[in-house]
Amino acid sequence: MASGRDVGRLGPAERVEALRRMAAQELDVVVVGGGVVGAGIALDAVTRGLDVGLVEARDFASGTSSRSSKLIHGGLRYLEQLNFELVREALRERALLLQRIAPHLVRPVPFLFPMTHYGWERPYVGAGVALYDTLGIASGVTRGVPGHRHLSRSRALRLAPALKKTAFTGAVQYWDAQVDDARYVMTMLRTAATYGAHIAQRAQVVGFLREGERVTGVRVRDLETGEELEVRARQVVNATGVWTDDIQELVGGRGQIHVRASKGIHLVVPRDRIHSLTGIILRTEKSVLFVIPWGRHWIIGTTDTEWTLDKSHPAASRTDIDYLLDHVNAVLSVPLTRDDVEGVYAGLRPLLSGESDETSKLSREHVVAHPVPGLVMVAGGKYTTYRVMAEDAVNAVAHGLDQRVPRSCTDRVPLVGAEGYQALWNSRHRIAQTSGLHVARIEHLLQRYGSMIDELLELIERDPSLGRPLAGADDYLRAEVVYAATHEGARHLNDVLTRRTRISIETFHRGVAVAQEAAELLAGPLDWDGEQVKREVEYYTKRVESERRSQEQDSDQEADAIRLGAPEIVPVVVPEHT
Repeated sequence: MASGRDVGRLGPAERVEALRRMAAQELDVVVVGGGVVGAGIALDAVTRGLDVGLVEARDFASGTSSRSSKLIHGGLRYLEQLNFELVREALRERALLLQRIAPHLVRPVPFLFPMTHYGWERPYVGAGVALYDTLGIASGVTRGVPGHRHLSRSRALRLAPALKKTAFTGAVQYWDAQVDDARYVMTMLRTAATYGAHIAQRAQVVGFLREGERVTGVRVRDLETGEELEVRARQVVNATGVWTDDIQELVGGRGQIHVRASKGIHLVVPRDRIHSLTGIILRTEKSVLFVIPWGRHWIIGTTDTEWTLDKSHPAASRTDIDYLLDHVNAVLSVPLTRDDVEGVYAGLRPLLSGESDETSKLSREHVVAHPVPGLVMVAGGKYTTYRVMAEDAVNAVAHGLDQRVPRSCTDRVPLVGAEGYQALWNSRHRIAQTSGLHVARIEHLLQRYGSMIDELLELIERDPSLGRPLAGADDYLRAEVVYAATHEGARHLNDVLTRRTRISIETFHRGVAVAQEAAELLAGPLDWDGEQVKREVEYYTKRVESERRSQEQDSDQEADAIRLGAPEIVPVVVPEHT
């Protein structure tokens, strides 16, 4: 390791130890929720010197934080709403993530904004993008991406030949950034563990501990063993996103924050289906639509519709998929069909409820509340500004503690894998030579693990068979499956194929063709017998089948009913409200 420090592992033994330690002492703070905000709070709190625990009922980032558009951006459309402060804040965070906090995980991405009117539109759009660039130059942080440029239609077509010539009059190109959202969360949790945070997934909060009105901790059920434990803490933080209201009901009543869920779906298509060197952003009647470069693929999204059904597995319907295809095909010279779609995923935005009935108009800004003594709640916001949300939440925690708590320092704390990344990237040809792997493989590993690449290369050195690609998903090495279990907290096959890798959306078979091989690789580090391997493969196959069938349904209700036909491999419990 370039840092010379022990990197927090999230393997099976570490999970057991984390639960033991949480039950054995009173913590300063326990965080409920292992998405981007919960992970950010854990890292912020532990780097201020607090004793921290974090519990997550499912897998890390299994909700909203693995199902986003994978963008780190200021929100260009918020400029039209004159929300300059939100844009400025997000752009500052984008620059920090690109250059200081996670340069191995966050990288610049170009977008083309095709214009459809002559005359007024170019100065209007140009002024907006120029302001976007200007707001991106924050105090003490350079922008981190190139500035925008105006393009004629012919120059735009050289960059994006896939565009229909008659669909636009010219274009502006600007830059934002992108990230593998689930990998970022997991890396942040490993960073928090490095600094001493106790972290456990598949550990569900089923109730709160109380002394009078004051919350003094949580009752946690280990979903892997069925055991219950009490985790005492001087402050509890509810960072559960779209589940905010459900957790609040355990304390008795909704409280000061109400969150509504908005569904956004995305399609994944192979890179050769759209001939372009740049991403594309389009206006729709409701919002904006992105065509985002994603390795050997494109991500197309998103929708924005209210969702009141199952929060754990929001389903994409035929109507959702056709909506995206219709809108993107309006500007493509060779239209996409449903046969071009490799993967589909749906996520829920946690929106602060406002007076508007349209979810696209509800607030993306966040709030922090202290509804009862000992409990802090944080909700709303967007992925890009998670660090600001975390800082605000820990400030509220600090207010509830009777000790002096240092100020947040996470704007200066690189995530594990960041330190030494650039030097290793510059040395990638030499690393390829000494490891025996192709340089493209080394680049892939560096952009997923940064300076932690050494740990994967050690696995391969000990067992050269792990240096081979997975049969049927050759972007990924067999070593990455093993590493997901030993270091990254993967407990089940679904965790690996859906979140530690993106095989579930990046292959036409959606992971089914590699399920057996991956499960057998996981069997060793997770101590599975043949029966468990079979069970994991069967569950994953059923899950994919139910998702495919749900995507043939016309309505949310029909899609949801079919998607729920594949039960959880480790079901969460329905807690009794206190």
